[in-house]
Order: sequence, then C-alpha cells, then structure tokens
Amino acid sequence: MKLLLLLTVSVLSVKASGYTFEWTGGPIRFPNETIKAQFKSDGRYISKNMIATRAQIYKDDVYVALPRYKPGVAVTLAKMQSKNVDDPEPVLVPYPNFEIQNENHTDGLHSVVDIWIDSYGQLWVLDVGVINTLNYPTRKNPPKVVVFDLKTGEKLKTLDLSGLVVQASRLQYIVVDYGLDLRPFVYVSDASTRSILVFDVLEDMGYRFVLPERISRNKRDVLFAALLRNCNGNNSLILTYLSGSKIFSINTDLLRSGSASGNIQEVGVKRENIAILGTDGGSALFYRYKSQADIYRWDSNASFGSEEKVFSSPCCYIPTNVLPDSNRAVMWVLESNFPDFTQGTVGCGASQRLALMISDVPK
Repeated sequence: MKLLLLLTVSVLSVKASGYTFEWTGGPIRFPNETIKAQFKSDGRYISKNMIATRAQIYKDDVYVALPRYKPGVAVTLAKMQSKNVDDPEPVLVPYPNFEIQNENHTDGLHSVVDIWIDSYGQLWVLDVGVINTLNYPTRKNPPKVVVFDLKTGEKLKTLDLSGLVVQASRLQYIVVDYGLDLRPFVYVSDASTRSILVFDVLEDMGYRFVLPERISRNKRDVLFAALLRNCNGNNSLILTYLSGSKIFSINTDLLRSGSASGNIQEVGVKRENIAILGTDGGSALFYRYKSQADIYRWDSNASFGSEEKVFSSPCCYIPTNVLPDSNRAVMWVLESNFPDFTQGTVGCGASQRLALMISDVPK
C-alpha cells in the first residue's frame, strides 16, 4: 500500500478562518545541499522513516517530536512556522540547531519521545537515549530531559535521569508542574517498572515513585500521564495504563513533598481501554478508545464517565496527541496512520495531520 506522508496543520485565530499546511516525508532544512546529499547517500536521512508523534505550540511555531524509531531520522526535534501560508510545502527546521541532532554526540539529542512547553516559554524535551527502537534498539546515551528557552534558543539545563532508571525502563511521557512556590518539578512515566520519576529541577535530584500493583501488572503496556488543574486550585497527575481497567490520580503536592505513597485515588472505571491524548491546560482531559478515531473530552470537575465526543479523525487516521494553543484559544489534534508506520506498510511515508479541533481553551 502506497501512502504519502502528509502533515496538515489547520490554524484558526480568534476571528479568522483557518490555514492548511501539508508536507510529504521529512522535508528537513539542512545547512546546505552538500550535507543533505551526504546524509541521503550514507542512510542518515531516510525521509519515509520520519514521523511526528507529539507536538506543542508556542506563538507562531509548532514544535514536533520525531522519535528515532527507525534508521535515517536525521532530526529528532524540529519546528515549523504556522503562519507561512504561502509556502508550497512547510519545512522542518531542526531545533535549536542541526548540530545538536547528531545521535553520536553525548550532548546531542538522540531520540525525543515527548515534549512540554510551560507558561514561561521553556521547552522541556524527554530524550530516552535509545535509537532504532522498532528495528534494533541501540542505547546511545542515558535518558535525560533537556530544557530550552524558546525566546533565545539557548539550552538552559540538562536533567540526568540515569540514576532513576533501570535497564528495563521505558520512559514515555513528560509532565512539568509548578507549585505555589513556583518551583518546577518534572514527572516522567516509566511503563515497564510501574513508576513515575519525580525530579526537583532546582535541587537537581529526584526519586522513583513506584505505583501500586493494582494499577497494572503488564510491563509491556503504555503508562499515560497528564496534568489537570482543577477548580479547587489543586493540580493532579492523571495516570492509567492502556490495558488497565481503571484511571487514577494523585495530588502533585504529595509528589513534590515525597509523601505520595498510599495516596493514589481511584478516579473511575474505564468502559474500554483508553489512550490519553492530552489536556486543555486546565481541567479537561482528552482521550480516545483503543484502535478508535473518535476523541472524547472529560472535565475532571465532574464524575469520570461524563464524557463528550468532540472530534472524529478521518479514515485511516488515529489521534496521537491533543494540545492547546492558548494564544488563539483553540485546541489542535495530531493524528496519523501510526499503526501502518510501525508495520512498515506506508510506502513513501506515514500520513499525518495536525488539525483544528475545538475553540474553547483556558487562557
């Protein structure tokens, strides 16, 4: 089956109509044509092996994570401008530069699997350090979180997670949380060890919080994590395994203080397996049911199960990420034929879309 790699970005401002961007494969902006030719000739750039799985928006830029699932992913973190509507095809610009994308450099970015932009304009990047995960997994570096200032492109800090993981660890999602004292904490889900890594950024230290066995016993599962801000002023980390029957939450004050043990709350029972896609930056959680294309919204101020269907992906697409654009007060959804990509049945590449979903986002 021959499918093209298409990424469609639909942007709706508060007053205006939408714009659409499309691209095929991985149209990277290389430093020059000579370097591009070298990367293509030696297999370091194989356009069809690139797929965006996570995205975040800051002002007019869309930042995307491109995990190194397969060989030939020349860039694992990139951005594109959402305002260049006259471009025949958008370009993936390596972020913050091309040099840091080198998978053989210790200080480089090896495989970015998730990203988070906070309210201070800082980009938090979860780099698992393992490449070619769908073919022949190879560890290039210990896992880390790298923080960039989006205003300047400067690398602010690197958080070394090597002391919090084991050989079997599979890090999947990152959440950044600020308490009332404005101290940043990072939470990273580790599916295979049934744990959340809790990292105090200012103290440059962290600990592993092991979840109760009742949450899941399947080490090959996906552990979703999302941050909700409730009307009572409390932040909660929502947790669930893909195959788990229940969804759980924990007050992030307890995680930051190291007193989370025994304080996980059961939110509700899932009628089917769900994949968490993201939040609106407030109290709303977005998810889909396994292998289904419809997106549901649940407001955590109501009981779990009082869901509302808000979006349906087109044929052959599966949503992988929902993200807020607070500047425009809209929600976006990143969707793709990711299952076909993993099975190697996409021909020229995986089809992807980043499309407008709803225009109701907390400011």
